[in-house]
Amino acid sequence: MTSTLSASSAWPESPFVPPPMSENSPDSDDRSSLSDLSDISAAVTDAVDDNERRSQTSVTSPTNTAATSVQNVNPSPNSISLPVDSSTPNVLYLSFNQDYGCFAAGTDRGFRIYNCDPLREIFRRDFTGNSNGGGGIGVVQMLFRCNILALVGGGPEPQYPLNKVMIWDDHQSRCIGELSFRSEVKSVRLRRDRIVVVLAQKIFVYNFSDLKLLHQIETVANPKGLCEVSQVSGSMVLVCPGLQKGQVRVEHYASKRTKFIMAHDSRIVCFALTNDGRLLATSSSKGTLVRIYNTLDGSLVQEVRRGADRAEIYSLAFSPTAQWLAVSSDKGTVHVFNLKVDSAALGVDRPRGASESNATSPSAGSHLSFIRGVLPKYFSSEWSVAQFRLQEGLQHIVAFGHQKNTVVILGMDGSFYRCQYDAATGGEMTLLEHHSFLKSEENF
Repeated sequence: MTSTLSASSAWPESPFVPPPMSENSPDSDDRSSLSDLSDISAAVTDAVDDNERRSQTSVTSPTNTAATSVQNVNPSPNSISLPVDSSTPNVLYLSFNQDYGCFAAGTDRGFRIYNCDPLREIFRRDFTGNSNGGGGIGVVQMLFRCNILALVGGGPEPQYPLNKVMIWDDHQSRCIGELSFRSEVKSVRLRRDRIVVVLAQKIFVYNFSDLKLLHQIETVANPKGLCEVSQVSGSMVLVCPGLQKGQVRVEHYASKRTKFIMAHDSRIVCFALTNDGRLLATSSSKGTLVRIYNTLDGSLVQEVRRGADRAEIYSLAFSPTAQWLAVSSDKGTVHVFNLKVDSAALGVDRPRGASESNATSPSAGSHLSFIRGVLPKYFSSEWSVAQFRLQEGLQHIVAFGHQKNTVVILGMDGSFYRCQYDAATGGEMTLLEHHSFLKSEENF
């Protein structure tokens, strides 16, 4: 596999020693291939402030725009180009960036990038009507707040083939590279030094600066493209399904160790990883319990209960200090759980006073602790501290906001919620704001 990319990197990362390659080399079914690319390293520009970055972004001239692979995009990131069809687009994909300060929406016309606090649309790219595809983007992944994104086509009329990952440089308003596979790409994860591509039963890890393949992992059937990576510089941790139902594989690249955790008896449908890669939250197809594991030794550190009946878990999210865990499901309720993790042992820096709030925070199972082991496990379960009710059946993803004790919720119908929970008394969360982020004319 060859590439014309420069070996230099724009990111000041620590040296990375790649793990041994899989015993099986990439086979004919899933072999990846690289296009003739520009220098991705040189194209990556970090942004201190999104407003400042957008105001300084160069405008692609009409001549240059015509030469790019995407013909009908907004040439100026400072302005918003409305699609030809003024009706509301359909959301195909939602994701937060790595620090949860922004989120991206893939639609049947292109993609849009938003700032979370305050909520505002930063920019959009609408591809509808061009000659290259139908405009649908089924996966869009940001890299913090920089100009590089990873795109995969999606929807009934995809903009790009479903088996390709397109590297989009928004400074140039075009794709500067691609990774091509023999089967459909399920998801993508980005770090400043790595690109991780998830297929139905394989995961490929690439070096970002030259797109060199570093690692190949085989998994059990993974239709949702489950995979998460840590974001701490120089110590990458990757979690993905193992080779058995209910099993999670944890790759510690710095120490070259692989850990397998039998997290559940049934199929795993959702998991989340702390930014430092030390804690892992998992949920199975039953959707009743969420388990939190120490990724270093694979030990179970806590188990919390979402409910008694089956549910499909849509998303899990840790707070930045790993003090709280948020869960969304098809039951229409977002739950916030209090985590009683030994932060000192894990090296997690919690704010002063966090231990006291942990001790006094409400837990529906705390008053039943004296009968643990007597009644069935259900009665001694740890229940959520705070809840927020949403439309049942509609898919929502959740993250913790940058304001204290706040949760941001995104719906596939274009809904945006910011809620606040009381860490001392718990109960129903307070709705702070609610918007439809697809309506550009709405004044957030």
